[in-house]
Amino acid sequence: MPIPIQGVEPTQNEFLASLEAKSKKPNAFFRAMAHRPEVLKTFVPLYGAIMGTGSVEWRVKELVYLACSYANQCAYCIAAHTASARKAGITDDDLRALQAGDEKPFSAAERAAIAYARDLTRTAKATESREALFAHFTQEQIVEITLVAAIANFTNRFNNGLQVLPEA
Repeated sequence: MPIPIQGVEPTQNEFLASLEAKSKKPNAFFRAMAHRPEVLKTFVPLYGAIMGTGSVEWRVKELVYLACSYANQCAYCIAAHTASARKAGITDDDLRALQAGDEKPFSAAERAAIAYARDLTRTAKATESREALFAHFTQEQIVEITLVAAIANFTNRFNNGLQVLPEA
């Protein structure tokens, strides 16, 4: 049986302590990443720049993030982004459909973004589905959607590789 990575305690890392003080709860992802403090310090603003306000609607960003996370079966990211997806207006029915690969409930633009996220996760190319994005999104938005898929795949692989699981 693989040995899971033990996270750094907030008492050992001031930046980690400040992150957990803001959220008022332990964060297994940050605690694992805190083994490399300089990476944690640079990851947080990068993640914020990608997932924060931009030219793509928050709902689409969450659909893209979750499409990647379902494809990679990342329990931690699915749990974290299910909560934020609900805040972005994604219903439980939408979540079930996304997980099952049923794209009927989504708009044409959302379907294009979801297909691209899934293809990018599987192949790292996604040429055909990327071309389909141009019917719905600007170049800036396509770059932003690609960044969301990339950060999702990064966190999925980090969490799955280190067996970082959601808090009960």
